Amino acid sequence: MDTHVTTTAGDARLDRLAELAVRVGLNLAPGQELVMTAPLEAVDLSRRISEQAYRAGASLVTTLFSDDQAVLARYRHAPEDSFDAAPGWLYEGMAAAFRNGAARLAIVGEDPSLLAGQDPDRVARANRARSKAYRPALELISDTAINWTLVAAATPAWARAVFPDVPEEAAMARLWDAILAASRADRPDPVGAWAEHNAGLMARRSLLNDRHYAALHFRGPGTDLRVGLAEGHAWMGGLSTAKNGITGNPNIPTEEVFTTPDARMTAGVVAATKPLAYQGTLIRDIRVRFEGGRIVEAAASTGQAVLERMIGTDEGARMLGEVALVPASNPIARSGVLFLNTLFDENAASHIALGQSYSKCFLDRALSKEDLRARGANESLIHVDWMIGSPETEVDGIDAAGHAEPLMRGGEWVV
Repeated sequence: MDTHVTTTAGDARLDRLAELAVRVGLNLAPGQELVMTAPLEAVDLSRRISEQAYRAGASLVTTLFSDDQAVLARYRHAPEDSFDAAPGWLYEGMAAAFRNGAARLAIVGEDPSLLAGQDPDRVARANRARSKAYRPALELISDTAINWTLVAAATPAWARAVFPDVPEEAAMARLWDAILAASRADRPDPVGAWAEHNAGLMARRSLLNDRHYAALHFRGPGTDLRVGLAEGHAWMGGLSTAKNGITGNPNIPTEEVFTTPDARMTAGVVAATKPLAYQGTLIRDIRVRFEGGRIVEAAASTGQAVLERMIGTDEGARMLGEVALVPASNPIARSGVLFLNTLFDENAASHIALGQSYSKCFLDRALSKEDLRARGANESLIHVDWMIGSPETEVDGIDAAGHAEPLMRGGEWVV
């Protein structure tokens, strides 16, 4: 008999997750607008978040819903030139809202295999067109001009993908349980639990900032990778203060501390320790080699064509925009669940991200784009995290003189 609790309209844990999204994730300010996106299947959680936002004093909550079936209709019936189009007017409107002070919240819950049967070239073209159109809004998010956050809602298609061997109702219940546990929404005092968790993350990033490492060296099965760190980089993780002065948690859940590499200074080989769900395809056993900061060889046991299209998106797609450290014993890893969703899976292990870097990960938050480029901050239409950490991973911090200090052994912190 399945002992997991099915979430219903009366499940108090969903109200706690909505409260966390508004109070801990966004720390929404009285009078602030909120722009929220969500899949249709997440309407229950979106309504709870709207209620919490208005209780917090939001002036207006605007929710934009996505529909997987409408997306599939495009791939089945749209003319060929449709896949080079994107609703620029919509993203321009979102960017305008952010410039006027609105906060951003995304509920994730997409079907990880939605586009698995579609033409990879069409998928890549549509993604490229959307990325270009969305860039003005995305730059405000990645620059932390506004307070923003991500939370998750279980959806039937996602639950079936994660738990394919159990009935749908049980799969939904198990996925909700996993989401709520990872998000700390199942605790008696979730807000207090997040305060304690954030304190630990802040202490870890302060330690790393005090070290001023010039590089990190990762070692493990199939991995011998040196990642140079950008001059004047700052480690982030947990709480983040946006340029509008509001402090919140951009990701719920989160277990990482992360920073910006010097994209020109990555060298060596690295093997993924978990599959990557990307554009409807599960890419397994990624192995790449970097020279002079760029991927020069890339292979995967499945999803090779999608991997090649991803790193061919633009010049910066072959270079790193983020490096993150996560202990192997974290709650998401201990759950044993492969979520097939980056919000969770990236927090299960140390990881790197190809593509766009975060300008907030610098001690000087007022650097111009030219200054960022000079320090090796990467630019790209993509930002794709994939996991390289495991209980067998070792990480050293390398100082400016080339001396190595152990940071992680057996996937765990030693400093």
